[in-house]
Amino acid sequence: MLTLTPTYSFPFSAKPLNIRTHFKVCANGFPSFLPKQVDNIKDSFARNLAQRIERLPVQLTSSETSIMSSCVRPMMQGKTDPIVLLHGFDSSCLEWRYTYPLLEEAGLESWAIDILGWGFSDLERLPRCDVVSKRNHLYQFWKSYIKRPMILVGPSLGAAVAIDLAVNHPEAVSKLILIDASVYTEGTGEMANLPRLFAYAGVALLKSVPLRLYVNLIAFNDVSFSTSVDWMNIGRLHCLFPWWEDATVAFMTSGGYNVVPLIKQVKQQTLIIWGEDDKIISYKLALKLHGELQDAKLRQIPDCGHIPHVEKPNSVADLIIKFAQQNCGTLSRV
Repeated sequence: MLTLTPTYSFPFSAKPLNIRTHFKVCANGFPSFLPKQVDNIKDSFARNLAQRIERLPVQLTSSETSIMSSCVRPMMQGKTDPIVLLHGFDSSCLEWRYTYPLLEEAGLESWAIDILGWGFSDLERLPRCDVVSKRNHLYQFWKSYIKRPMILVGPSLGAAVAIDLAVNHPEAVSKLILIDASVYTEGTGEMANLPRLFAYAGVALLKSVPLRLYVNLIAFNDVSFSTSVDWMNIGRLHCLFPWWEDATVAFMTSGGYNVVPLIKQVKQQTLIIWGEDDKIISYKLALKLHGELQDAKLRQIPDCGHIPHVEKPNSVADLIIKFAQQNCGTLSRV
């Protein structure tokens, strides 16, 4: 059961941020660029966070126009390095609906950024969505708006995104937090070699209601059917954009992430968080990752599945806050 009581109160020492953005807000309070189905979501935390999603221009290269990139930006600048929250494969910043307000309440400068090709960015003029493009997009976002070394948080496949950026642009990343990390899968496998017709058929299956409900069944512990349906609607909301299939096929056929050779090159202090009952990625891989990273601490969250920041947000927020504020070595088991 979730026990969240965020008050959205910030320390007086926090400095307000001033970033200009331009987007229309509908009568229901949601940004006009979100799919209209957002109004069907019942979860109040998801609705609150969705109302704060904005699009900021990010220029990938000097020859390309800007991508209007979706994110939730902080209301203030904190004393620690900014926390930047990524999401998992084919997901969005709404993964952080329960944990984000807790981080803000603690006074942390927190960003939730949609990875290029997923989430709610405007991809009508579809850019390349391979690994290099995703890395470049995140780096250019950091250069344009964050501008300080960040504590980069990557859940599931987002952990591969985080490791990729930390090794290739170490100046941008001060610390890493990896949650139930999907980092030992070497790319997208046979999907990279499929004819495009079959690739589109496979990707279309990803947004189907039965598959999404099944994923919820194995990803979470003891979630009611009505909650699972609502979480499914939240998780597939970004799939309703007309460019979603093209962007996802582009990523899958590009070969995807293979960060296995990069893991031992990570120099940043790293916190590994793992759900004790993860049925998707074995805890043995958490132990392997802990052993291969140069400077890492591993913390388990009891009675928790593959997505702790949704299932156990208080525990995850507590670990993130402590890691941001003090040395990793002082952390205690949840």
